[in-house]
Amino acid sequence: MIAASPAPAESRVGTPTGLGHQRLTASAHREVDETMTAAPEQRPATASRTVTRHSGDDDLRALFGQSIAVFASLAGPTHVLEAANPAFFATIGEERSRTGVPVAELMPELADQGFIDLLDQVYRTGEPYTGRDARVVLGTGPQAREVFFDFTYEPRRDPDGSVVGIRVIGVEITQVKQSQRLLTEHRALVEQIARQAPLSEVLDGMARCIEDLSPDGVLVSVLLADPDGSHLRHGAAPSLPHFYNQAIDGIATGEGVGSCGTAAHRREPVIVTDIATDPFWAEFRHLAEPAGLAACWSMPILARDGSLLGTFAMYHRTPRAPQDTDLALARLFTDTAALAIERHHIEQAKTAAEASARSALEELAKVVRAERELRAEAEQRAATAAELNARMRTAATLQAATSHPETCQLGGTAGCSGPAEIKIADSWGDSAWGCTTHVEEAILNVRSVFIASEELGGLAAYLNR
Repeated sequence: MIAASPAPAESRVGTPTGLGHQRLTASAHREVDETMTAAPEQRPATASRTVTRHSGDDDLRALFGQSIAVFASLAGPTHVLEAANPAFFATIGEERSRTGVPVAELMPELADQGFIDLLDQVYRTGEPYTGRDARVVLGTGPQAREVFFDFTYEPRRDPDGSVVGIRVIGVEITQVKQSQRLLTEHRALVEQIARQAPLSEVLDGMARCIEDLSPDGVLVSVLLADPDGSHLRHGAAPSLPHFYNQAIDGIATGEGVGSCGTAAHRREPVIVTDIATDPFWAEFRHLAEPAGLAACWSMPILARDGSLLGTFAMYHRTPRAPQDTDLALARLFTDTAALAIERHHIEQAKTAAEASARSALEELAKVVRAERELRAEAEQRAATAAELNARMRTAATLQAATSHPETCQLGGTAGCSGPAEIKIADSWGDSAWGCTTHVEEAILNVRSVFIASEELGGLAAYLNR
């Protein structure tokens, strides 16, 4: 983790705040200094004398000795730890449960975070300091962890009023901060779903959110079920190795098929606390070992109708059983994943339906265009037939004056200079002579037209064609 300075806080003179309803008077602070154990089973030499003088010592010991609030008494300009309650040592780590050393030596990680400078300021000015929502990184390296505190640094004074030390009182609010972050991240995910962000983007963001919120180095994976629910496909796993994601993409659902395949098959959570020994992982241990995976808790993602949508898995690098908070977090985001996946399926179905509707409209448009073209062609044929009938009637009138004209009578108003070689007639009794081109046009376009030249077979040839 990256160390950071405390969050902006307010400096106040008088009674420290930040402990809810707990308030300490200056005399009470002096008694706490005398009665608080510095480390397990240790007490100052003046403790018995103080018990005799003050009847309220048991109450003071109960107040901070068993309190979840942390308390420490520091002395001198180097802030030597004189006494602290069990909550203080539990917070900084039991392996550092010792007194008589400067706090900068006991907790060197605080120096770069600004807290030692604040102690120096309070010791120098005699003004108390109250911090709100202060981020503190405790420990170093792989053991470093992020916590949040409301705290007060209050100067301790001797009878002359000179500052001789500092009292540290604080309440850890890490769970409150994590809850606030969780609600913020969860709200952001729901907003992503509402604005129809791509499913891959939502699932990837969800996985990263859980990994960031978890203090135990969890690795998240989401697998999506095929439509028939028999196989699981890669959905999101931003922190798992690429080779591992590739290997499990498409695994079958079934009893004993790892944590996810079994959870999908059973439609219930499957908790594997030690991959190295669990029989469900017999076929996948060769993948888990190089990926550094030691535990896997998987929950099925189910639709509202109970159908399988996928699985949600939380991996750990050490064998580990889930706590109630782990399961609650998993259930919350499993439900969120279900919402996102169902919304995605709805959008897919909507898109498919719209595409089908567009395709149907396009086909209908083609049919309408074809019908219009056929109608236009039929109208053109009808017009052509009417024109040819008109020509034949005109030719029939002319034929009354000449039995066999020399040129084609079917040329219409434009006329035709072709030789009149074939005589045609229709069922109404009209007949005309025409060239081969116009005769062929008339026969193709006028159903009732036939060859009337006797030498070419006449009506009998037409009827027996």
